Amino acid sequence: MAQKTIRIGTRDSELALWQAHTVQKQLEDLGYKTEIVAVKSDGDIILDKPLYELGITGIFTKTLDIAMINGKVDIAVHSMKDVPTALPNGIVQAAVLERANVLDILVYEGNVDSLNGTATIATGSLRRQAQWWNKYPNHKVVDLRGNVNTRMQKLKDNGWNGAVFAAAGLERIKLMPRNHISLDWMVPAPAQGAMVIVAMEHDDFTIDAVSQLNDIETEICTHIERQFLRTLEGGCTAPIGALAKYNEQEDTIEFKGVLLSIDGKQKLEIDKKVDISEWKKLGFHSAQEILKNGGAELMSGIKNELKK
Repeated sequence: MAQKTIRIGTRDSELALWQAHTVQKQLEDLGYKTEIVAVKSDGDIILDKPLYELGITGIFTKTLDIAMINGKVDIAVHSMKDVPTALPNGIVQAAVLERANVLDILVYEGNVDSLNGTATIATGSLRRQAQWWNKYPNHKVVDLRGNVNTRMQKLKDNGWNGAVFAAAGLERIKLMPRNHISLDWMVPAPAQGAMVIVAMEHDDFTIDAVSQLNDIETEICTHIERQFLRTLEGGCTAPIGALAKYNEQEDTIEFKGVLLSIDGKQKLEIDKKVDISEWKKLGFHSAQEILKNGGAELMSGIKNELKK
């Protein structure tokens, strides 16, 4: 039987294409034939509304999911933090690649000392907005949408003091400016810095090929973070951060999770360290603790606020 060509679906932004080409090279190094198919997503086209107003968690993944279900592509490569915790029927997670930088960074214009006064910071993420206001309640936060290149340009054009980005995205396409600081106090989005490959569940040939790219440590840590998110019912709309790290010396997992009110005034967090054997339910149990300690009320408040 002739070996089939694996068609890699991707959005056509520079970062998405970088991710697709990275997977293409890894598959071709293993001897597989591949082809890249670029597809535009609604998240790239509708730039005038905040993501949470579009009422959809998978805005960046939906178009590729449809292309896959319709048989136009065999796999899709995503920034894992953009992928809804529940995949569409028939689509499965085939591999999680080794994780890059997990941190958020602030790209600032002018002088970083301006943060001490009344600054204007741009981000399209509720999680970043809430954590920023929790730390800097007197700052103004404005909405910022578009792909990485578009957002960088908007920062230059608008006279804001700074904008928040995921470090991994800027590093991948070599856009990291000198005028940035790492926000090590900000808890990242679940699965930030990780790339995931999804495929159709009955496509054994493709799943077998792609599964060879899986990084088990990243898979476990992102599973914990996404389970925490799913249990809190966050989708992409609530200010939720989560980060799991494997400690090789101790064979333990360290987990930090956070849920905030949209205005950043309320913050519920959890820090845990468990034996590696307990990883499968760590995200679930951590989220349950948050829900019991005021998180359930906070989540219902957030949902009501987003409905307005």
